[in-house]
Amino acid sequence: MKDKKPMTETFEQLLENNKEKIYRICKIYAVSPLEPQDLFQEVIFSIWKSLPTFNGNSTVDTWIYRITLNVCLRSKQKSDKIYNKTFQLESIQFMPVEIPIENNQQEKYNALTSCISKLNNEDKSIIILYLEELKYKEIAEITGLTENHIAVKMKRIKKILLDCITNKI
Repeated sequence: MKDKKPMTETFEQLLENNKEKIYRICKIYAVSPLEPQDLFQEVIFSIWKSLPTFNGNSTVDTWIYRITLNVCLRSKQKSDKIYNKTFQLESIQFMPVEIPIENNQQEKYNALTSCISKLNNEDKSIIILYLEELKYKEIAEITGLTENHIAVKMKRIKKILLDCITNKI
């Protein structure tokens, strides 16, 4: 059992150190162009609300990934329910400023994100954490699966993505 450590970072430091990875995950789960910002705000609020309950049983990074994935998955479930009853009006187009990417790289990125979006929620969470360069042990801790199970699932996910991307490019 890990020692319980008090939170040594301020909320501002925590946000500054983790905002990019939180936003990347929010962007993957977003349905509309404006949704990543909304998801990001929800995650930040959840972290702020949960900060007093952080007890150090995991690393701060693991705790933040877990909150981020839970908020994004919860939002996706709500969105899916609403979408089944209504349709979305995409009348407002918002294009966030991003670093320019070569056309070839952009094509590969679009193929990858398209293929990831087709995965089930559990597999999507696993590959997103893998792309964030987390080790299997950390992914297991965040998802609640065993390290061995993560390794097996990753092998299958990589095969699915390779087949999907190969067909797109």
